[in-house]
Amino acid sequence: MKAVIESIGIYVPDRRMSNDEMAQIVDTSDEWIYSHTGIHNRHIAAPDEAASDLGAAAARKALDAAGIGPEEIDLVLLATSTPDYVGLPSTACVVQDSLGISNAGAMDVMAACSGFVYALETARNFVEAGTAGKVLVVGAEVYSKIINWQDRTTCVLFGDGAGAVVVSAADDSSESWVGKALLASEGKEAESLYRSHGGTRNRYVEGETPEEELYLKMNGRRVYNFAVRAVIDTIQHLLDEAGMRFEDLDYVVPHQANARILEAAAKRKGWDIDKFYINIAEYANTSAASIPIALGEMQAKGMLKRGMKLATVGFGSGLTYGGSLISW
Repeated sequence: MKAVIESIGIYVPDRRMSNDEMAQIVDTSDEWIYSHTGIHNRHIAAPDEAASDLGAAAARKALDAAGIGPEEIDLVLLATSTPDYVGLPSTACVVQDSLGISNAGAMDVMAACSGFVYALETARNFVEAGTAGKVLVVGAEVYSKIINWQDRTTCVLFGDGAGAVVVSAADDSSESWVGKALLASEGKEAESLYRSHGGTRNRYVEGETPEEELYLKMNGRRVYNFAVRAVIDTIQHLLDEAGMRFEDLDYVVPHQANARILEAAAKRKGWDIDKFYINIAEYANTSAASIPIALGEMQAKGMLKRGMKLATVGFGSGLTYGGSLISW
């Protein structure tokens, strides 16, 4: 039995913020942001929109595209680092209820920007083990609600959005499949990208905890160096395990953190950057949602054909990284 991606759905908020508008908030410019990151725009959730709202919207589109009802889903996996609630309940349970998926388990996968890769691998294992026939995998993020809008080193980088896929069982003769993933982590660098307060390590104390301690913090240089290495190591591992060359891939679908990271990795290995699907210019970094949003765009453009070989690669807070090969 194989696991296959049966359908995709994506959703991004209507609110679109350009770099020029960002420059009215902090001391920056379109030229600086684009030259350093490849970003021109990002989409921003409405004040009353949470991760579950974006995730449910994308998931509905994925269910519709598959032509199935909510009662056919056996498990809901939701990757996010901007959950509706702190710790409990899971955002997956909120989405499960919103969609009326009454007969499924639901849980969050917290691996930050690698979250979709981790969730897809979890779905693959459930399907191939025969314990789930159809798994709804969602990546949903609202980073606009956890960034410090006065910190120009981070606020220019992120956007909001969601993507979802239905992972289903297929017989062994199927040309389509989701391959075994590489999942890895480097916890010693956990504080290179994190929110220092609000959890049980450093709880929020009213009147004592400065507001900025509740927002995302990042050591940009450390994260950049890690990310370039993670992209190279992940793709090379996947190729080696499959006995493939980079030229055998049709596309690399990476986490959209920074276009310069992807360019640096490709240059270092002599890989064709044109095989990397990059849409960060429009959406910025949507963390766990970036890979499924990219897949959804590629499908909508008619870029994905049956049997094409794709490599996904994610990297982010934790520090986590990983990827998988997909035969479309």
